[in-house]
Amino acid sequence: MRGSKSFAMASRLFDAPTRERVWLLYAWCRRCDDLADNQDHGGTLGEQAGAEARLATIYDLTAKALAGEPAGDPSFDAFGLVARECGITAAMADDVIAGFALDAADWRPRTEADLLQYCYHVAGAVGVMMAVVMGVAPDDEDTLDRACDLGLAFQLANIARDLDEDDAADRCYLPLEWLVEADIPPGEQMKPHYRGQLAALAHRMCEMEKAYEASARIGAGRLGFRQRWAVLAAAGIYGEIARAVDAAGEHAWDHRIHTSGARKLWHVAHALWEAATPPPRASVRPLLGRRQLAERARAA
Repeated sequence: MRGSKSFAMASRLFDAPTRERVWLLYAWCRRCDDLADNQDHGGTLGEQAGAEARLATIYDLTAKALAGEPAGDPSFDAFGLVARECGITAAMADDVIAGFALDAADWRPRTEADLLQYCYHVAGAVGVMMAVVMGVAPDDEDTLDRACDLGLAFQLANIARDLDEDDAADRCYLPLEWLVEADIPPGEQMKPHYRGQLAALAHRMCEMEKAYEASARIGAGRLGFRQRWAVLAAAGIYGEIARAVDAAGEHAWDHRIHTSGARKLWHVAHALWEAATPPPRASVRPLLGRRQLAERARAA
């Protein structure tokens, strides 16, 4: 979970109270990420020894914040305030922290379901909390499912784009089963002679992103106008990243794909039109969503 200019632009479309709460929630996510990776504001990774102790600190400070006790850290104290105002639960927070635990354990996905499990913890569960901050009732299961789907779509787009950066950091989120099917030896996916197979795997991931994004757009129609506008703008911006990776094929990692400022403004304008029109018809949701992934996490 890195600092995001796309997120910052989309979040400015919220009404003032929602925007402030969203930023405070994001600040908690950012602070947890920095603590887990032993870095400062998303900078260079520090010494990775002691990861379990850092995770224990995250759990402890979060529990204190949710209980209304001073955590001694502004990001956690602010998170506790937002959680009490909006109804964010300890289970929601724990699902996010579990994503940091996976990275700390140098976890690698074996199956497509494992990949989605990771995406759920690091982004889908964040989407659920964001939805609650936007006014979605904590028991509105279907809308929370759709919010989770948006987080899954965002993370799939990020993973597809950042395969080379993750490889440089000795991380790989491509399922081992995918690599085996493509005849790519684990750890060699960025070698030039595997670019064709890698592009095919990225295409597969981008198709998954498309399905989750389409599902999430249904849920956006249930939000207030300003919230709907912001969510649809973010969906368009991140969706363009996935489409650009897919279109670039074997050249997707020659340079980092990004959405230009002009294109972001276009998505903001287009989202304004989308927010003012009836939402698309409900589509069939992807098989693995929030409830299935949450149950899978509890059973692990």
